[in-house]
Amino acid sequence: MTLKGKQIRQLRSLAHHLDSVVIIGKADVNEGTVDQADKALEAHELIKCSVLDTSNLDVREAAEELAQRCRAEIVQVIGRKFVLYRETSREGAEKIQLVP
Repeated sequence: MTLKGKQIRQLRSLAHHLDSVVIIGKADVNEGTVDQADKALEAHELIKCSVLDTSNLDVREAAEELAQRCRAEIVQVIGRKFVLYRETSREGAEKIQLVP
């Protein structure tokens, strides 16, 4: 699923107040990081992640690798943080209603 401009703006505004739930350090993007991000995306659909200075990856590389491994979309990369979105597959969960 590719996000459109309006959808990206909507998700960026929703993510503004979020705290980072996944922090990538010197271990870079490993199985534990992917598992943590996967669970957070399933629960919340929209998550903010941080990349520490100790990481060997730059922020864009970390975002792309984590997004690919979690089957998520990159919403925003800014500074040392990035935002990912993936629609939840849970039945009955309150989902983010994206603008068309």
